[in-house]
Amino acid sequence: MILEHALLPVRPGEAEEFVLAFAEAKRIIAASPGFVRLELSRCVERPDTFLLLVEWERLADHTEGLRGSAAYQEWRRLLHRFYDPFPVVEHFERVLEA
Repeated sequence: MILEHALLPVRPGEAEEFVLAFAEAKRIIAASPGFVRLELSRCVERPDTFLLLVEWERLADHTEGLRGSAAYQEWRRLLHRFYDPFPVVEHFERVLEA
């Protein structure tokens, strides 16, 4: 299992519009092969910052599958205009859990 982590810095004043766009965009990622689940959380101290966590079966499901798909262009159209600066996306493998 791979956990994708992205802090999403949304332009000030656009957070509510971003949430609406994300609600539409989540169907794109959810339809991707290898997708397991996602969680979008809003920062309490910085309400224009969101944390996106996505679980994938394999790294390639995200980096090659979703990002290489035609559907990814729609994801970009819906969401990429909100970011400033553009987020860093990283992938993690579970080491321990309790």
